[in-house]
Amino acid sequence: MNLQALPDRRAAADPTAPALADDGIALDNTGFLTAVRRASATLHGHGVGAGDVVAVKLPNTADLVVALFAAWRLGAAVTPVNPALVAAEIAYQVADAGAKALITDTVCEGVDCEIVPVGELLAGPGLDAAPVDPGPDALAMVIYTSGTTGQPKGVMLDHANLLAMCGMVIDALALDDTDHSLLVLPLFHVNGIVVSVLSPLLAGGRTTVAGRFDARTFFERIEKARPTYFSAVPTMYAMLAGLPSDVRPDTSSVRFGICGAAPASAGLLAAFEARYGIPIAEGYGLSEGTCASTLNPIAGHRKPGTVGLPLPGQRVRILGADGGDARAGESGEVVIAGPNIMRGYLNRPEATAATVIDGWLRTGDIGRLDEDGYLVLVDRAKDMIIRGGENIYPKEIETVVYQLPEIAEAAVVGRPDPVFGEEPILFVAPISGVILDSDRIHQHTRTGLAKYKLPVAITILGELPKNAVGKIDKPALRHLDAQTR
Repeated sequence: MNLQALPDRRAAADPTAPALADDGIALDNTGFLTAVRRASATLHGHGVGAGDVVAVKLPNTADLVVALFAAWRLGAAVTPVNPALVAAEIAYQVADAGAKALITDTVCEGVDCEIVPVGELLAGPGLDAAPVDPGPDALAMVIYTSGTTGQPKGVMLDHANLLAMCGMVIDALALDDTDHSLLVLPLFHVNGIVVSVLSPLLAGGRTTVAGRFDARTFFERIEKARPTYFSAVPTMYAMLAGLPSDVRPDTSSVRFGICGAAPASAGLLAAFEARYGIPIAEGYGLSEGTCASTLNPIAGHRKPGTVGLPLPGQRVRILGADGGDARAGESGEVVIAGPNIMRGYLNRPEATAATVIDGWLRTGDIGRLDEDGYLVLVDRAKDMIIRGGENIYPKEIETVVYQLPEIAEAAVVGRPDPVFGEEPILFVAPISGVILDSDRIHQHTRTGLAKYKLPVAITILGELPKNAVGKIDKPALRHLDAQTR
């Protein structure tokens, strides 16, 4: 089975079965194939072929899913672009990925490639050739995730990665042709793409793209679409659990929900399940591992406070300080191996070599395995902030702040937030003799960062605290923030 010909196989097997829907359209298998063929012909007309990369910057719609399959049909790879990024961030990703074309619904300035308006995508006659099969080792996706250097890195996933990951998800969730996912997570993340689109379609089921998440209307979508499952982040579950007590939806169609992307409290998940009757399975994974590596069993014992057992076909180890396996119950760095591990970071061989060692992915996360083999996450070795399921890397914000000539020192840390989990806050110190203006800093960050990355507070100090080796002491800054709130 491959992704390129999936629309053809579905249409041949059951032409009128539902495949893909959003707020505006509903496509059966034949309609899905027709849309993919038209989009493929349009991309081919813009010079896209095997080995190229297509950037896609769209909100959550069926068009985005069609664009994925249209690019794969030509033997091209896809790099999904977060629509919330500002112009400079979009231009960087498109250039770094070497994209041949950008599919978009907005004007994108500073982008040096073919621009394909989404309205043109499905306007072609659909006279494309048969799907190209470049092989399992061919690049399928480039997912961008920031690193500690502050420069977003392209995670290269090949077709073998995606198919292995989808097989694991289908197996772990027992998906079949009766399953129907309601997609509420963004389609520029692997979670949304793999768990809520590719896996159900490969299993013979279908997907409804719900668009932008709104807690006030979420259960109306559940009652209308009658999905069998959905995947969400802790912030979404917190919002839904906090709805007025008179909200009593019919959730009888839903077999389960999945929670990932950030740590969730056992109390939150228990409260959600008790109120709405939907079992929630918490999992863990990274883009570098194609999506997920552990999951609490849907049909087995779910352990609150853990992120579950390794998915079928994956191995999870805990490394001690000496680089060997940690002793039973001891904490250490979580490392993962399996056919889902990325090919590497695009154009960054050194970063790849430091991250994937002898086939094992160094996650940078600290955890331990309990007596039953369930993974318990203890801490993050990296300083990443997770705001409502979105990864924010302090170095990326700090790099933008350091563009201001009056800034001598800058440091970003996470502040706990009851709704979003964490929020970024910024500490700065001026060069000698300069008076800093927090409004000017706010204004500057708004031009260089997506809205969700903006610091919620700026604290100006004469000098930032340092540790014994002279580095900025971020634990001290977190402590300072806690004392002053």
